[in-house]
Amino acid sequence: MVASAGGDRGDFVINGDMIDGVTANDDLNEGAGRCGARARISAIVVSYFTGPVLGRCLDALRRQDGVCEVILVDNGNPDGVVKAAIGDTGAPTPVKLVSGHGNVGFATACNLGARAASGDVLLFVNPDAVMPPGGAARLAADGAAKGGAWLIGAKIVDPDGAEQRGSRRATLTPWRAFVEATKLYRFAPKHPYFRRFNLHGDPCPDDVIALPVISGACFMTPKNDYFALGGMDERYFLHVEDVDFCLRFRAAGGRVFFDPHVSVLHYKSSSRVDPLFVEMRKTASMLRYFRTHFSEVYPAPFMWMVAAVAWMQFGVLAAFKILRRIFVPWRVFVRRARASVTRR
Repeated sequence: MVASAGGDRGDFVINGDMIDGVTANDDLNEGAGRCGARARISAIVVSYFTGPVLGRCLDALRRQDGVCEVILVDNGNPDGVVKAAIGDTGAPTPVKLVSGHGNVGFATACNLGARAASGDVLLFVNPDAVMPPGGAARLAADGAAKGGAWLIGAKIVDPDGAEQRGSRRATLTPWRAFVEATKLYRFAPKHPYFRRFNLHGDPCPDDVIALPVISGACFMTPKNDYFALGGMDERYFLHVEDVDFCLRFRAAGGRVFFDPHVSVLHYKSSSRVDPLFVEMRKTASMLRYFRTHFSEVYPAPFMWMVAAVAWMQFGVLAAFKILRRIFVPWRVFVRRARASVTRR
């Protein structure tokens, strides 16, 4: 179901029961050149038990120049949370609510939001990210200035202003994942064979540059270019779908850019989801990505080894977190018991 809440109203008005599909183009470049400074931007936010920061995210987007609508895809939130997040802020930009489908995963939800969009350009923003004033218009202008088919990502920063891990990234390959998991980069950090996946430790560029992969926390692309690829690959439930999309976008002739002029505050992990579930999904998605794009490039034994290392790494992390959940409450109980005896 698609609903809207806009202007100075906090109530919902049903617009329709179905989301119309969007016809994909065969050529990425067919949608290029339509997104200049006056592009109509549809901002898309996917939320699942996000928490209070969702309201800040939506309010910042509703006040952006060039954003004609904010589409909130509700994958699941407690009663009243979404309505409170939309609120009565007086922001002129309407909010469309896409709901009733359950937790279908991030990639599928992005596609639902994109199909409900009426703008020429799609801006995807995480529900725990806050766009700076003028950020959407700057991304649209910088992307359109590059010409052709473009996908542009913002600089993602922590609350302390430091660039966040994952803001800029290299191409993810099985070898690079193996280097990360085994920490081989420590032996020869400057060697090209041991280059790391995340590039936030490198000096930040002064201007827009082409990069293999940008962050899925905040990125923008023309709608026609998005659907020319069929949108996000819905086989990914959580994580790596953005890495996959960047790889497919470049393979289809598009270009991926990083824009250091737009710094988006990202709070991270605001969703009340078990971290072990997130890590399990991330591992499964990464291995699916490798099978999809690299099974014919790398020998099977090496792919098996990478999968074994990835699941072993998850197992160690899971064991540590489970033990911590068991022993930390017990230690707190013992400490309180001792304090009670001492007071007596």
